Amino acid sequence: MSNKKEILHVEGMSCGHCENAIKKGVSALKGIANVNVDLKGKTVTVEYESSGINLATIKETIHGLGYDVV
Repeated sequence: MSNKKEILHVEGMSCGHCENAIKKGVSALKGIANVNVDLKGKTVTVEYESSGINLATIKETIHGLGYDVV
């Protein structure tokens, strides 16, 4: 078991509500260790347990919240 760290470029985030929605949505997924949202840099940094969840599921979750992962 190993933790992975990915930095995703996310379009459509503009305020604290966006930040909180992504943090809450992604943190609720099983296997997520940490989520950090940088509004200015338009990035979401995710640390996750690679055996518990995959990157595609994380991206799908962010997209489902109304944001584009580019």
